Parts: sequence; C-alpha cells; structure tokens
Amino acid sequence: MGRSEELSDFQRGTVVGCHLCQKSVREISALLKLPRSTVSSVILKWKRGGITTALPRSGRPHKLQEQQRQVLERVALEKGLPSVEALTAEFQSASGASVSSRTVRRELREMGFRGRVSTYTAKGGEKKQTLLSQEDAQVDVSRLDLRVGRIITALQPSETGSVYVKQVDVGEAAPRTVVSELAQHIPVDQMQNRMAVLLCNLRPAEMGGVVSQAMVMCACSPDKVELLDPPSGAAPGDRVTFQGFPGEPDKELDPKENVWEQIQPDLRTDAQCVATYRGAAFKVLGKGVCKSQTMSDSEIK
Repeated sequence: MGRSEELSDFQRGTVVGCHLCQKSVREISALLKLPRSTVSSVILKWKRGGITTALPRSGRPHKLQEQQRQVLERVALEKGLPSVEALTAEFQSASGASVSSRTVRRELREMGFRGRVSTYTAKGGEKKQTLLSQEDAQVDVSRLDLRVGRIITALQPSETGSVYVKQVDVGEAAPRTVVSELAQHIPVDQMQNRMAVLLCNLRPAEMGGVVSQAMVMCACSPDKVELLDPPSGAAPGDRVTFQGFPGEPDKELDPKENVWEQIQPDLRTDAQCVATYRGAAFKVLGKGVCKSQTMSDSEIK
C-alpha cells in the first residue's frame, strides 16, 4: 500500500473500534482485509495520541516501505527461523532491502509481534510508556531464555527436606544459584556435574531463604520427575531454540503478564521422549535436541 492508497478516516476509525471490542491485530486484519502491519500502525498511533486521522509524518521515518513491511510480516509468519538475525537475512533475500537486525526487531515490535514496552514522547515532552495488549501480543516460547547449563554442585540443606541448592554454569561470568524441589525424585549424587536445561529469565525468587536465579526444566508426572538432557556436545550457555518460533527472549519475564503460565501447558515430551513446544523440538543448533531419558508424553515444567 503506497501513499496514494492511504486509509480513509472511516477505515482507521473502524480499526480502532474493532480494537476497543477486544479484537486482536490478526482478527482485525482478516476482518477488514488489511495487512497486520497497517492495523498495528493505526492502533499504535491511536494509543499514543488518540489520533485516527492520517497526518504528515514527522521525526524519523520508517526505514522500510509499506510493501517491504508486508514482506517482513509474511517472512516472520511463514518461515521457521530461530533468531532475528536469521529472519533479517531471509527478509533481505526476499525483499532486496538492506537493513540491520535492529531495524527488523523494531519493525516487528511495531507490528505487534511482541508484548514489550515501547517508549514515546507525548505532547509537552512528557515521556510515557505503552504496553501492547495481551490480545495483540504474541506469547510463545521464543520469549523464554532457555539455555544449556552444567550443574556444578548440588547440596541438600536438610536430609529430610525436598530442596536442592545448586550452583549452575549457564555460560556467564559466575555460576547462578538455583533452588529446586527435586530431592524426593532424584538422588543427590545424580545431580553433581550434570548437564541440564534451564529457564534463565524468570524473576529471581526466594525459596527457603535462598534466592533462586533460574529453573531446571524437567519432564514430570504425578509420581516421577526426570531432568531434560541437552544433546551431546552442547555447552553451558548454548541457547535452546524452536523451529517456527523466531524472536529474542525477554530480558526478564514480567510476572504480571503471566507469560510462563501461558506457555507451560504447551511444553511436553513426545512419543520419543523429545522435549517439544507445540510439536517443535527443544533444539540446540548444530548439536541436536533435548530429551527426557524415559518419560514420553509428559508435561514439562
């Protein structure tokens, strides 16, 4: 859609009206036969200033033309790419545009692919923040910072307790302290110097007087728990990715958004004990998939 095909004020008002009726960007796009990028642009402009009319653009212009934004949207939806960098390369090949991954990340955010906070300057110079609604935000596994880690040591503070306190190398300058209630399921000697998969962007939380800085991922049933094993050759800090869910993880998951709670029900092992999210395997690029030793068709948490 070029500048000669600018939406009418009626169309813009209809987009905003649908948004106020709790329709998602995707639903509005399908209903009005408009690109998602256009729908997102109208909603964002309305959120920022209550504006539904077309105004001359001011400030820094989009580096992508509307047609290129539509190509980017299609690539993001159709291609199973593990990172913004890979998506940028695919987009450049499809569109002929030369842009940075930073530009692509910004454009995707403006389209509503992520529910992150964006800062803008309102009238009078006051800086405010707006958050894309849960309906507009895509909540999927790409928002989780899942990494390979090595449990260096595990201690059981009390012989009768159910808690292990572990020091875990996740590829950072110093190990993280991780507290988990696994003592009733896994012997302490099997927790020493062991590779595991960890969720690293939960907000740190105090458990039994110790601040836990990550969560060990396990396959679970009512009477059995097994740690997920990374593929052979994986190293601490290697990221776990998912075919079909490109994107960068949140720096820290906001408990108010319930991101983990929305994603966790779709985490399961398959019939071959491979850890999956909606059928996409937990994968360490170039090294293989993450698995449970014996637990198939089980939830992961």
